[in-house]
Amino acid sequence: MIKMTDILSQAFDLPSYVINAGLSAIFLGIVAGIIGSFIVLRKMALMGDALSHAVLPGVAISYIFGINMLFGASLFGILAAILIQYISKKSNIKSDTAIGIILSSFFALGIILISRARSGIDLNHVLFGNILAVPNSELEQSFWVMIAVIVIVTLFYKELLISSFDPVVSKAFGLNTDFYHYLLMLMLSVVTVSSLSQVGIVLVIAMLVIPAATAYLWTNKLTHMILLASTIGASMGLLGTYISFHHNLPTSSAIVLLGSLVFLISFFISPKNNFFRKEKVS
Repeated sequence: MIKMTDILSQAFDLPSYVINAGLSAIFLGIVAGIIGSFIVLRKMALMGDALSHAVLPGVAISYIFGINMLFGASLFGILAAILIQYISKKSNIKSDTAIGIILSSFFALGIILISRARSGIDLNHVLFGNILAVPNSELEQSFWVMIAVIVIVTLFYKELLISSFDPVVSKAFGLNTDFYHYLLMLMLSVVTVSSLSQVGIVLVIAMLVIPAATAYLWTNKLTHMILLASTIGASMGLLGTYISFHHNLPTSSAIVLLGSLVFLISFFISPKNNFFRKEKVS
């Protein structure tokens, strides 16, 4: 990965940190498009937001004990998903209320742990990210996370497809829907951690939802939706990084606003929601 960065840096005559930022944006966009497609189809955007915040204590504990963030954050991501499901099933409290409770509790715990850790963690870096400062080690981590997600989704595509569109029928036919739910939550947690350097915890949900929601407006087939969402995610990440670099803007905000603009345009002109055609017909 380091050799690739050096080659591209020389080829385009750009600093290595800019090349790192571009590659990082592409990796994040692809993996966010894949996971985000299932999140949108399952109507779990709020769950995705909860898990993206719930991993913060795991990040802090990983820093404290000097272990890889993926392990601590994945543990707390799965723990949050289990607690949300447990509260929803064992009480009259609805899932959105359970999500709100777990999200705020875990996020508050994470902030306290970071403030007490005295490990030099920059909370702003964790919350909002800085894609122009992504080191080679985290770039390589993002690459392998992307490969792992692609392999897992390819292997379990049929099961994830069925459980996403009709969980009741899939459970009736003996499919372990809980397993695939938590598998998706695990991948979501890992993707969240790998995106900390790029867009941070606060805005990672936008990278997961906006490209997938935009792609959903243009196609009815899941494979096409995943490919289109990944393309949109990578494009908005790359172009947003370029705009922020040349105009001295917060990178994560530029990426998200660019994606929001693409969604807004698609909202009005896409085949599923063509307002202009409706007005013309009426």
